[in-house]
Parts: sequence; structure tokens; C-alpha cells
Amino acid sequence: MPSLPSSAPARGAPRSLTGLLPFLRPYRARIALSLVFLVLAALATLAFPMALRNLIDGGLVSATGDRGAQAMALRGHFEELFAVAVALGGFSAARFYMVSWLGERVTADLRNAVYSHVLQQSPQFFETTQTGEVLSRLTSDTTLVQTVVGSSLSMGLRNAVLGLGALVMLVWTNPYVMSVVLLAVVLVVLPTMWIGRKVRRLSRDSQDRVADSSAIAAEVLNAIPVVQSYTAEPREGTRFARATEDAFRTAVNRTKARALLVAFIIIANAALLLWGLYRGTEAVLAGQMSAGHLGQTVVYVILLASAVAVLGEVYGDLLRAAGATERLMELLSSQSPVANPATPQRLPTSDQGLEVQFDNVQFHYPSRPDQPALQNFSLHLTPGETVALVGASGAGKTTVFQLLQRFYDVDGDGQTGKQNAPAGRILLNGVDIRDLTLDTLRAHTGTVPQDAVIFSASAMDNIRYGRPDASDEEVMAATKAAFAHDFIMALPEGYHTFLGERGVRLSGGQRQRIAIARAMLKNPPLLLLDEATSALDAESERMVQAALDTAMQRHTGRRTTLVIAHRLATVQNADRIVVLDHGQIVEQGTHSALMAQGGVYARLAALQFTS
Repeated sequence: MPSLPSSAPARGAPRSLTGLLPFLRPYRARIALSLVFLVLAALATLAFPMALRNLIDGGLVSATGDRGAQAMALRGHFEELFAVAVALGGFSAARFYMVSWLGERVTADLRNAVYSHVLQQSPQFFETTQTGEVLSRLTSDTTLVQTVVGSSLSMGLRNAVLGLGALVMLVWTNPYVMSVVLLAVVLVVLPTMWIGRKVRRLSRDSQDRVADSSAIAAEVLNAIPVVQSYTAEPREGTRFARATEDAFRTAVNRTKARALLVAFIIIANAALLLWGLYRGTEAVLAGQMSAGHLGQTVVYVILLASAVAVLGEVYGDLLRAAGATERLMELLSSQSPVANPATPQRLPTSDQGLEVQFDNVQFHYPSRPDQPALQNFSLHLTPGETVALVGASGAGKTTVFQLLQRFYDVDGDGQTGKQNAPAGRILLNGVDIRDLTLDTLRAHTGTVPQDAVIFSASAMDNIRYGRPDASDEEVMAATKAAFAHDFIMALPEGYHTFLGERGVRLSGGQRQRIAIARAMLKNPPLLLLDEATSALDAESERMVQAALDTAMQRHTGRRTTLVIAHRLATVQNADRIVVLDHGQIVEQGTHSALMAQGGVYARLAALQFTS
């Protein structure tokens, strides 16, 4: 994988394409070979007018009385032209294959790099970046880059060589004509660059508008049941239509500018060609030039004019790709505030579970810097202890889980700009989690979220997600412990049944049991349960609760468990219950002790158990 650039190139010029250099460097040999074939194809093309001149002057116009000799000469000249055509075809085919391969390879590497980089971003990144926008960059933007690397860039280089070669030949054979042609080329190029800058700006705007519509579509398609239950299909259709209309208007403006560019190039080059033909015809009539010389000159002028025209088109493609490259480089240059330490420490482990300690933790979400999510939060979990977190919505329960898995870092280190905040810590077995690699930290934790995540794969692959090397027997043992084996076996293909996108073929309770089996298969020393039985009916809840109680025991010891609970009946047997309110611990103790206190927990319990 190529190394990623540290920052995106400056906007406003095709220099942005230099961001692709790290992805091109591994294929230097292929690029060099492509350039060789490109130059050979250009040279074959430049040899064609010379062969044509020889045909006209030596085979058609030459005054010889021997018709047989003239016929043989014509045959030789046509064989010469055919040889040039064969060389041109062979070298062009080789160039096309090499640059097309290069375009596909670089695009695949770029997509992989962007996707891998996005996967490493913390949730803070997704607070400000829509998933649909990322998908747009992975698809439409990389497709533009592929067009340039695999086609346009090669065409541009080929026509640059052709144009330069034609220019050299014209200067050599017609110095006076070329002095005027060069002036005309300058007059064509300068306006082309001016119009091209406008095309580039509009191209980036158009890509941004397409990304906006993609983001809307991704969001709505992931919430189809909600949209349909509120009969919001017309509203969402209208919202998407407005976004696509904005994209259309921006694309039309871009197309107008590019159409102006194309018209200017064609008219200017036609004038250049006709002027050269007119001057050459005058020279033939005056006896200053042979007919073959005129034919050669005309072909070189055509090659030069067409090269300039193609370069104008390629320049437009380069401008569009520059906008796409800028967007991709911006994505690649984004740095996650959560990263591995420079010198990671080893996590000491034992068979008795993990010791967890929150030491005076302060935390504000980056998107809500003025609203504390946790304040002066200190909590100690002994190895093998089961602790339940309860409290109203927004009390900070989920934040505890996110900090413990280091999706965010605690305040005090500059992550949120609060330099004066006390430096809180989260410790596992006495080691600050910021001193552990993310892989080490998360390998020792298992999570069962409230909203079970099911991937578009089989039941077997979904359960094995947290431990890919697990055997089929281990998977089945985990599903039996989670009371999922029976309903999985009832599926059309059992464990190999495709569960559909986000598990649409399963009920909510079945999805939850799949998630529980996944965590049980991973068998981590620290288990995080976020209202893991919320989607189950009463009977399934009893079974899964029993399975969870069993899951808290390790084979050779105990597992430390942290539970978020909204239904207090599920955590009455926890070793300790911690009550949160506005990011602070207000009570903690056993169920019976908290009931006896008659505080916040007792009021919550009275409401739930009474109802």
C-alpha cells in the first residue's frame, strides 16, 4: 500500500493531481514501458506524412515513361505506408493495454487506501461527514481519476509528443509558415487555460452536489421502514429531487463552460489549418513547393491542430480529475484524534478478568463542546465484577462504553481544546488505555449493542465476525449458549443462510441473540452489554438473561462485565448498580441497598415495578 500524503495539494490548479504520485510510484517500470510505446506510436504517426510525401512526389507526380516502373514504385510506397500503419497499430495497442491496466490498478489501490483510512477514523469523523459523501468519493471521484490515469493522461502525453513532433517537422520544412503558426497556437492556448480554470471550479461544485444527493439517498434507504411508516415517500422524493436538480444545474453550468472551450478550440484550429493550407497552395502554384511537400505540410498541420484540440479536451478532463483528487486527498489527509501510542505498553492479564478504573474522567463530545457528557467521573470495577449503569437517557451511560473502547479520548490532552481541564484517565489492570494499541484494547473487550448489527452475510459468518478463526463447533456452542441454535437451524440453509442487509430476514430478538452469540464466541475478559435484551420478548429475555449470566463466567475464572440497563429488573442481581445523572455518579450499591436509600434509583424502580 502506498504511503499517504500528509496534506492535500493547494486548490485551484491541476497540481492537485500530484496527490496521485504515491499511488503511481510502485508501478514505475510499467509507466516507463507505457511511455516507450507511447513515443513509438507517436513516431509512427509522424512518419506517415513523410511516407505520404514520398508517395505523391515519387510515385504519382514523377514524370517517368515506364508505367511498369511507376507501378512498382507505387507498390513500394504503399507497402511503406502499410508498414507505418502496422507499427502504429501495434504500438498503440500496447500503449492502450499498459495505460488501461495502470488506470485500473491505481484506482483499485486508491479506493482501498481511502476505504481503509475511513475505517480507522473515530466516531468524531462521522459526526461531520455523511456516509453518502464518503461513498460518492469512493465511486464517482475514483472513476474520474481512473479516466485520467487510464486514458486521458495517456492521450494527453501522446498528443503532446505528436504536436511537438509536428511542430519540429513544420519548423524544419517551413520556417516562415511556422512563425505564424506558433503565434496562432499561443493565441489558442491562453484562452483555453482561462476557460479551463472556470471548468475546473464548476467540476468540483458538480461533484459536491452529486455527493449531497448520494448522502440523502444513503440516509433514506437505510431507514425505509420509518420513511414508509410516516408516509414520507413523497417528501423524501421531493428532497432528493431538489438535490439532484442542484447537481443538474451545476453540471449544466460546467457543460456550458466546457462547450465554450470546445467551440473555441475547434474554430481556432480550423482557422489555423485553413490558413496553413491556403499558404501552402499559393506556394505550390508559385512553384515554391512540391505537391508532396504540400501534402506533408497539410498532414503535419492537421496533426498539430488535432493535438492542440485533444490537449484542450484532456485539459478539461484533468481539471475535473483535479477536483476529484482534491476531495480524495482531503479524505486521506484527515487524521483521527484517537491513535496508537508511539511506545505502546503491554497489558498484564490474568484469569480473573480485567480491573477497570475511571479516574476523575471529564468528557465533552466534539460536536457539543459546551455540554459535558461526563463530569468528575470515577468508577472502579474489580476483576470479575458485574456492574450495571442505570439512569435517564442522556445521563452518560453510553459515553462510558465509548470511552472505555477508546472511540473518543477523555478531555485534558487537548483533544477538545480544554487545555485547563484535569487530565482524567481510564485504566485497565493499572495501564492507561491511551498507552495500549487500539488492537490490544479492543481485543480484550466484547460488546453487545442495543441495536444489533447484522452484516450482509450468512449466520455463520455473522457469529464468527469477532473471531474469524473459530471452528464450526465453537460457533454452534456459542449459539446454543445464546439460545440461537434452534431458530438458526430452522432457517432455509441453516447456518449458511444469507441473512440479508442489516438482517432483514430476522426478527429483532433473533438479531439480538446473533449479536450475543458473536460476543460469547469472542470470549473477552471484559464484556459490555448495552441493554442486550431490549429487543426480546419475555420468554426469550429469560433465556438470554440466563445465557448472559453464564457468559459472565470464563472457563478458568470470571469475566468483568459492565451493563447498561433501562429495565431495572434485568440487573437486580448485579454485584453493584451505579446510578448516573447528567454525567455524574449520584448513587451506587446493590439493588436492596439502593432501594433502602429511597433515592433516585428507588424512584426509578418504583415507577418501573409499579407499572
